[in-house]
Amino acid sequence: MQIGIAGAGFSGAVIARRFAEEGHRVVVFEQRDHVAGNCHTERDPDTGIMIHRYGPHIFHTGDERVWNYINGFGEMVPFNHRVRTTVGGRVYLLPVNLLTINQLFETAMGPDEAREFIEMQSDPTIGEPANFEEQALKFVGRRIYEAFFYGYTRKQWGLDPTELPASILKRLPVRFSYEDSYFNHPHQAMPRHGYTTIVEAILDHPGIEVRLSTPLTDDDRVDFDHVVWTGPLDAWFGYDQGRLGYRTLDFEEIRADGDLQGCSVMNYGDFETPFTRIAEHKHFAPWEEHDKTVAFREFSRLCGPDDTPYYPIRLANDKGLLRDYVARAEAASGVTFVGRLGTYRYLDMDVTIGEALAASDQMLESLSSGRTLRPFYARVL
Repeated sequence: MQIGIAGAGFSGAVIARRFAEEGHRVVVFEQRDHVAGNCHTERDPDTGIMIHRYGPHIFHTGDERVWNYINGFGEMVPFNHRVRTTVGGRVYLLPVNLLTINQLFETAMGPDEAREFIEMQSDPTIGEPANFEEQALKFVGRRIYEAFFYGYTRKQWGLDPTELPASILKRLPVRFSYEDSYFNHPHQAMPRHGYTTIVEAILDHPGIEVRLSTPLTDDDRVDFDHVVWTGPLDAWFGYDQGRLGYRTLDFEEIRADGDLQGCSVMNYGDFETPFTRIAEHKHFAPWEEHDKTVAFREFSRLCGPDDTPYYPIRLANDKGLLRDYVARAEAASGVTFVGRLGTYRYLDMDVTIGEALAASDQMLESLSSGRTLRPFYARVL
């Protein structure tokens, strides 16, 4: 069977490998000049620092199948991601924890005392939160909300928090301990030689042909028995009903001698600061030593037709348009939509790999039993 795959990120690479291992012929089309999608990494020629070209990516998971899978294609080095934020000229820990609370309120509370204190700060008049701001005020109160969530959220999404759904802030964003690890997953790591070498290893199979700088076109589709589409869902239809909304990022490079900020990521919560954060990339590989440094300021804005999409907006108008595209996609034949862009969802790397493995299981089982391949692996709406 001939399989055409659009996109050489993790979704496309994992599915390509699975099909090739089962004896199918696979051609992967990638419109960029490199594999690994937004996870692409490369050595900076001047400093030797491993650069995350499209912003930092930290691998973390509790999925043992995914953890074992990625370790089969490259060495993963333990890495505990920690984030700081600058607000009002002071540096605090994120996520908000016991030290953050004591710093902000100039107190020395213990866990139980701090929990009661935060409950007193919360707004008891809010029943079911109608938006992001109400969600934050209901759980942490105005002082913490305005310090750590209001400005950053406005910059990240380009909207007032009252215009964003409460679901973005899904749970109480406070830890009543001094634990400052950004993630809670049991496996947290960075690839010693970058993500691109891992994706290259996944695609290194005699049954896989990779065509870089080559998008999969309408004319190409007829050459394959089935197509796996990891590109934007609306792009499959030529954006003929309009474009789904995304936020994109602009990066402003900083080069210096020594160490710029002493940590991998420093957020900037004040709305008056135009960028959302600075990522200093040598700190993503603490086992390496570099005399110089490379960092990037990140600026968030609305994604245009020629920009790299990062975060699906999924507001009311986007969900209506999404329903229209999904209805058409579900009626399509010969194509399966997977991945972050193909299903218009923000997915962490481990979820992307896990869904690609599960989608491969389902697709290969369907083929063996003679059933039609379904258009979507994951729930889109």
